[in-house]
Amino acid sequence: MLIPARVCAASCLLALLVVSPAVRGQSAPEQMTPLLLAVHDAPVPFNGSDGRTHLVYELAMTNFSSGDVSVQKVEVLGDGAELQTLDAAALATRLQPAGMRDSAGMLPRSTHALLFLDVILAPGAATPHELSHRVAILASAAPPDRQNISETGGTISVDQQPVVQIGPPLHGVGYISADSCCDATRHTRAAMPVNGRVWISQRYAVDWEQLNAAGSIYSGPQQKLESYAIFGQPALAVADSVVASVVDGQLEQTPGKYPTNIPLADADGNCVILDLGHDDLGGHRYALYAHLQPGSITVRRSEQVKLGQVLGLVGDSGNSIVPHLHFQVTAGPSSMASNGLPYEIRNFQITGKVPGTAAFDKSETDGSPLPVTQIAPPKKVTNALPLDQYIISFPAN
Repeated sequence: MLIPARVCAASCLLALLVVSPAVRGQSAPEQMTPLLLAVHDAPVPFNGSDGRTHLVYELAMTNFSSGDVSVQKVEVLGDGAELQTLDAAALATRLQPAGMRDSAGMLPRSTHALLFLDVILAPGAATPHELSHRVAILASAAPPDRQNISETGGTISVDQQPVVQIGPPLHGVGYISADSCCDATRHTRAAMPVNGRVWISQRYAVDWEQLNAAGSIYSGPQQKLESYAIFGQPALAVADSVVASVVDGQLEQTPGKYPTNIPLADADGNCVILDLGHDDLGGHRYALYAHLQPGSITVRRSEQVKLGQVLGLVGDSGNSIVPHLHFQVTAGPSSMASNGLPYEIRNFQITGKVPGTAAFDKSETDGSPLPVTQIAPPKKVTNALPLDQYIISFPAN
């Protein structure tokens, strides 16, 4: 029996977990689903520097009820088979309420959140064609004996577009793939509302820094640009391409001090965006080089550049706390209002591994040697995306 809307307010809707028996043409009864599930940007499979295939994307969750919803378990299904299971503890570190950078395992009433997922396929496993999600929740607005609810949704076809393969953006040894894919909150979870849509242009971005001979990110005065090993390193074109845009003339920031009042248009500082061209499906790829030194950019808009050509020098302009090269690939020419895409660097070596972001942040702050687990002999990697907190060497093109 259906209850007229004027009789049953929104706060009692969850009492109708099963609204009616199957109607003609349906195979299952209708069910209240207080947690709405959707995937807005389908994952593009890529090869990580760990030798595994990754599917990185966000599952949007909306609590369409008058009470709190606790997410207890999420199973990621590939073509109906279980690929990954996250329990409540794991979910509490990956579920990010809209507009927040802190994670939580519970959605208050009438709220929206993103669950950041990195599905790593088993070695040799085929990439699924379709993903869906089975979610177990505790819905406080439902009657006490009906609060445990299981839903399935967020069905999406895996995006099989080809991953662009590129050369290195830098040359030399001792580079740190800081805040890279796939769990770094500063980039992979940097969801931003721009022009009426939520974008994650930095989904696969890297903040490249470098170690000096003493194993430190900088030596000497912290607030001196020249103290940093990476300052002044040439930023290189990763492909034969066309310059889509150039910004120059912004002053350097003072290392160690957080910039304030940076307009959105100035966040990348002095920067170059390359149009890497389109694939066989017509999709474009754009590469961003951000925070370059003022006056160091050697290319102009619409200029054709060659693989390995110097574009400018690494600096500390824009929304930057220390000299570094921010590099990312997107589907559009905007560094903000575009979808971040994976890429694979053709040839590099891994020479070490950093314990984690906390260790990196400490070294970046106080100049102490960065603790690194050496990898000897170096691991040679081809056609892969450098994952977070590795020490990387790039050969000459």
